[in-house]
Amino acid sequence: MIKYIVLACCLLLHSVSDHLFAQSTQHPNIIYILADDLGYGDVSFFNENSKLATAAIDDLAKQGVAFTDAHTSSAVCTPTRYGILTGRYNWRSTLKKSVLSGYSKALIEPERLTVGKLLQQNGYHTAFVGKWHLGWDWSFSGQDEGINSLNTNPPIDFTQPIKNGPDTQGFDYSFGFNGSLDMPPYVYVENGSATSTVIDTTQNADYKGFWRKGPTAQDFNHTTTLDDLTKKATDYINEQAQSSTPFFLYFALPAPHTPILPTTEFLGKSNTNFYGDFVLQVDDVVRRVVEALETQGVRENTMIIFTSDNGCSPRADFEELAKVEHDPSFIFRGHKADIYEGGHRVPFIVNWTGGIDKPFVSDEVICTTDFMATCADVLNVPVPNEAAEDSYSFLPVLHQESLDEPLREATVHHSIEGRFAIRKDNWKLILWPGSGGWSEPQSGEALQGLEPMQLYNLVEDAAEQENLYNQYPEIVDSLTELLTKYIENGRSTPGKLQSNDGPTVWEQLDWMDTAQGN
Repeated sequence: MIKYIVLACCLLLHSVSDHLFAQSTQHPNIIYILADDLGYGDVSFFNENSKLATAAIDDLAKQGVAFTDAHTSSAVCTPTRYGILTGRYNWRSTLKKSVLSGYSKALIEPERLTVGKLLQQNGYHTAFVGKWHLGWDWSFSGQDEGINSLNTNPPIDFTQPIKNGPDTQGFDYSFGFNGSLDMPPYVYVENGSATSTVIDTTQNADYKGFWRKGPTAQDFNHTTTLDDLTKKATDYINEQAQSSTPFFLYFALPAPHTPILPTTEFLGKSNTNFYGDFVLQVDDVVRRVVEALETQGVRENTMIIFTSDNGCSPRADFEELAKVEHDPSFIFRGHKADIYEGGHRVPFIVNWTGGIDKPFVSDEVICTTDFMATCADVLNVPVPNEAAEDSYSFLPVLHQESLDEPLREATVHHSIEGRFAIRKDNWKLILWPGSGGWSEPQSGEALQGLEPMQLYNLVEDAAEQENLYNQYPEIVDSLTELLTKYIENGRSTPGKLQSNDGPTVWEQLDWMDTAQGN
């Protein structure tokens, strides 16, 4: 009897050994954790004065590569997500400003290559869990007018499957919802079908816990959404870790975006406010993901990327947080929606113990559009000429290769109003007099008497306080010319010229008119 027990144990150990060997010799698993409205200064690794101790996120940074000059392609949700999955600046799409609603149709064309499709084509099992906010096609049971408005609730037949959702964009498995957690309908969709068709109507008007009135499925609870999604994500990791097939998990959190609803376990934990408590709950989500990888023995062969989709929202209550000396934007000007650094400079961490020799901090300028090219570089496969038009691989940075010049020639920023800025080396040119977003000076009378553009030397003036527009006309002209080239060429990377979607002249009108004093 003992002999059979020993034999069974040996067979089990052999099976586990084979599984771990297969996981360690293949392409890495990839997990992209995207926080929602998390500020640069909210992560204690990036802000020594942070009042929030984000231990799990900090551990990723301490054991990986922390980028201090990373930027989202937009200062708001939908456009950034478009750039992450396509490697293309969002303003090249049909969405020229603002965001989609929970009823909006799919923004990404079915034929466009996405990161999900690229990884599928190269043997990965792929999954999306969380907040989609890129539109998909509901089956409307009546008029679908005004579906892009955040204040309408067109009737939907929730018994019918959606079309042009995550499955169309390269995800074998998907579980999530279409808009933000404050945008109806509040319905989970798993692999194209609503998980519940029993619909009620809910609304919460509280400032921090705010969500708009709209249809809510019986199995949808705003307070437990973050936990529900985390369980789906860790279940997926546990399941896929048993396979020799590498996996990609795009885990798009709905937090700490509104509604700001930390669960009881985290209430008061930050000693700041509800927002600070919610940030710590986000940090715990990261802990749970890492714990799942370690439990399954696949942590070493998994590349984890952690970042945010834009800067912190004013809903966090900056004034309240200032009373405890915490600034979600760190030293940077502005916040979510703005063209200023606080709108789009975000914490960005790559943790890959099996692929990064030693931890370090990088000041290389990167953008969230760079994910596609980096994945292709990891797999050693080419990117088609008509895809990832604004994506540069940061794999050489991870490997600490010597670079003769910056990774990116320049980086384009974009605000909620569709205002542009371009960054090259130390210089940032904003082609608009104000914030282009929600902070002062806002568009309107507040712009009267201001210079038509703003030029900042970010090395000497990271807080963007001294406008040097009149002092360096040659730099203004050079950066304006470069941005115009990027727009007209349909790409910022080398390659065959491409076309932008939608109107062909919209890109230049606002800021060119402003520059000419019109």
